[in-house]
Amino acid sequence: MKIYTKTGDKGTTSLATGTRVPKTNPRIEAYGTVDELTSYVALVRDLYDKEEVKDTLLEILDRLMTIGGILSFDVIDPTYKIPHLKDEDFTYIEGKIDAYTAEIPPLRAFVIPGGTALSSHCHVARSICRRAERYTLRLAEQSDVPESCIRYLNRLSDFLFVLARKAIKDANASEIVWKPRVE
Repeated sequence: MKIYTKTGDKGTTSLATGTRVPKTNPRIEAYGTVDELTSYVALVRDLYDKEEVKDTLLEILDRLMTIGGILSFDVIDPTYKIPHLKDEDFTYIEGKIDAYTAEIPPLRAFVIPGGTALSSHCHVARSICRRAERYTLRLAEQSDVPESCIRYLNRLSDFLFVLARKAIKDANASEIVWKPRVE
């Protein structure tokens, strides 16, 4: 099987149901950005040296693939076997947020992203996650999108923020506190 099909040469692509849409379609923007996020979280996983965190990120990568799969369907039809998120997925990520938050100092001010390369990569992933959430919300304004996708992306951005702070702590580095110039 060849990787190129030439069917997208004129700016359209197929959804999971076979429906052809422009590559600028809000559904493509949403799941395309989730795909970008998935790739970036994979990079963060490859850079992290703690196996427990790598295992957590692998679980999250699987959930992101699920969200991408969900968003690739333009109809809700019980005859399609569409992946889905479960309550346990939220319990899992919230548990990780709580556990990692317990490892880091309390947040007393806004922090500037950075401090270590790994922390910066976590912040880039967090920013991509927020964009994926916005595109998914935009899609939900005009089409059926399971609320669980939006909830998970929102929760994941919180996780990535905490992970960025954990990466600094794990490296014995210092966070950069933002000191706004006000007159």
